[in-house]
This record gives sequence, structure tokens and C-alpha cells, in this order.
Amino acid sequence: MKTEADYYALFEAYRAGGLADAERTALEHRLAADPALAQRLTEFEELTGTLTGYGRRLALRQRLAAIHADMVTEQAPRLDLAKVAEQDERGEQFASGQAPRPMLRISRTEQKLRAFWQGHRATMMVAAAVAVLAVFTTLLGLEMYRTSQQTSSSRNGYTMLRREVERIKRDQRSMNRAITQIDAGAPAERLNPGKFSGTGFALTADGYLVTSYHVIQGADSLLIERGQQRFRAETVFTDVAHDLAILQITDKDFTGFGRLPYAFKRGQSELGEKVYTLGYPREDLVFNDGSLSARSGFEGDTGFYQVSIPVNPGNSGGPLLDDRGNLIGVVSGRQMDVQSAAFATKSSYLMRLVDSLSAAGAGKPYNLPRYNQLGGATRPQQIRKLQDYVFVVKVYE
Repeated sequence: MKTEADYYALFEAYRAGGLADAERTALEHRLAADPALAQRLTEFEELTGTLTGYGRRLALRQRLAAIHADMVTEQAPRLDLAKVAEQDERGEQFASGQAPRPMLRISRTEQKLRAFWQGHRATMMVAAAVAVLAVFTTLLGLEMYRTSQQTSSSRNGYTMLRREVERIKRDQRSMNRAITQIDAGAPAERLNPGKFSGTGFALTADGYLVTSYHVIQGADSLLIERGQQRFRAETVFTDVAHDLAILQITDKDFTGFGRLPYAFKRGQSELGEKVYTLGYPREDLVFNDGSLSARSGFEGDTGFYQVSIPVNPGNSGGPLLDDRGNLIGVVSGRQMDVQSAAFATKSSYLMRLVDSLSAAGAGKPYNLPRYNQLGGATRPQQIRKLQDYVFVVKVYE
């Protein structure tokens, strides 16, 4: 088992470019699949950044102290030379028998200041420039740190759509009580509502589900709910870059979802296709439809579609389907200044993730549905068949 020192040595070599290509690639795959390891890397970067900033400020202090020591050392000799010059001038005047010429008297304090300035003009200008740069660097660093600590639910005009549940101030004991209540079959209204919620849907009949990564980010425990059904689940794999997470139901009493009525589309969908989604922006299942308005997502990200569907917090992780009932994407977020501009991860990226996990032998085999049972059905008929496979994902921290 690796210690913190081992992880820090690995991260330092990674950031310094000291890893071989194969080791670097393997680490990047682990970072994409393991949120805990990615969090360790983030904490390492924050710590090293703080230490580097402190070291720079300490070096600046030492330089200023050295400059001050040089000024004190050089001040006395320069003042003595000024005094000798004044005495020599007076001696010449008395030796010639002429009256002394009028002299502009400069106070001793001003003499010291002038001597100090002449001797250290360049040094002081450099020190002032360094000090100003250090101040602005520190302020910029603080601002960047505050920005990095803010919630990831909103960035650059993009809003992720996990829903913050009411009464969010719950501790670990409350979460444990909720799990205990589930085991005891407690009524729904008595359960801890959790901190965040989103939407998820069945990936396989034997208990794998899909949701958005940002929905489950930071979760200590997960519950999957639909009506009176409640299951404990855990995160199996994540793809942070494409905002995807695969969950697995861990309850021993879970017997399966039954045959999934939809199929996953591996290719691209066409611009202008009619699409719709189901999700849980509130406690009841909500339907919304629209069309595929762009083959790329926010700021041109080709891993996502843009769709003209009004979505709200809680819709994240919901399925995006075409008219024939093929699953073509996973709802992720929306553009803040455009209410109907929503974004969904393309199903082709989900299929790549599942294929790579299957090839690596990670977890049980992923038995994806092969046939679509929704083709030719009306929209209400499709929804009636779909609703048994779309769930609320509740997050406890």
C-alpha cells in the first residue's frame, strides 16, 4: 500500500516530466477513473503551490534585509568624505586670505538622504520593482486559489445540473441513519433527503447505471430511488473529461431491472433530430423534448451535443433519446445565459468507456441491451416503458 510520501513522489515526477511514457499514460488513466486519486493530485498541487509562494516571499525578505545591511555599512564612509571635503574647502579659503564665499547650507539629514540615494538608486529601484511584482503575484495567487475552491457547478457561463436538496446540513450520523432506515423498511418521508440529487438510468439489467460525474463528485454514499424502490450504490468508474460515471447497485436483495427497452447508439446523431429526456429536477419524473441543435457542446467540445431542451438542476445524468427510442446522450449542463441551450455527453463516448472497461476485465461483464423495443411506439408509450429504468441519484456527503 502506498504512503502519502509515495504518492507525492509519484506526482512530483509526473509534473516534472520524469515518468516514462507508459507510466505517464497509466497514471493519467488512473486519474480519469479514480476521483480519490485525482483529489490527491489536486491537494498535492495546492500544497506545492503554497510552499513555492512562501519560499519566494522568504527569498524576497532576505534580499531586502541584505540591501538594508549594505546601506547601513556604506552610509558612514560616505558621510565622512563629505565632512572632509567641507573642511578642505574652508582651509583653502583661510590660506588665501580671502573672505569665504557664501555657501548653501544643507542639513545633516538631507546630506544623509542625498548620499544614500546616490549610492543606492539602482538597488532601490530594483527592490521596489520586485516588491510590487511580489504583491501582485500574491494577490493573483490568492484569487486563483479562491476560484479553485469554489463549487464546480458553474464555470465560464456553463452550469452543471445537480440539484441541492433542502435541509442540506446533515452529518455522517444522519447518513448512517438513512441507510439503517432503508434496511428496516422505514417510510419514505422519514428518510434523510441527502445533500445533492441528480438523475441516473440503467446501463445493464444486472445493476449497472449511468449518471454524470459531477452529480456524484465528493459523495460519501449514494442511494438510487424510484418510487418505493431504494438501493444502495457505489461508484465503479468515472470519466471526468466527459462528465460520466458508472454506478453499481450493491444491495444483496437486488434482483435486476429486467430487460432494458432501449439500445445505445454508437454513431453520431443528425442535426435537427427530435430528441427528448426524462429526469428528476423535482421529486416527480419530468419529460422535456426539443431538437439536436449542434453536434458540439459548450465552447465547441466535440464530446457533447447541444440540444434545445429546457433543463433544470436535477436533470444531470438523465438519458437523452431520439424519436426511435435510441439512447444518444447523457444530460450534463446548460449555458447560463440561454435557457434552452442544454448539453449532453454523446453516447459514443459512453460506449467507448464501457468497451475499454470490458476489455480490461474491470468489474462484471457489461451486458448491454442489443435490441430497441421502443421503435414505432408513440411518445407516451415510450415513456411508460422508460420510466421504470430512470432513477433519482441521491448524494450524501
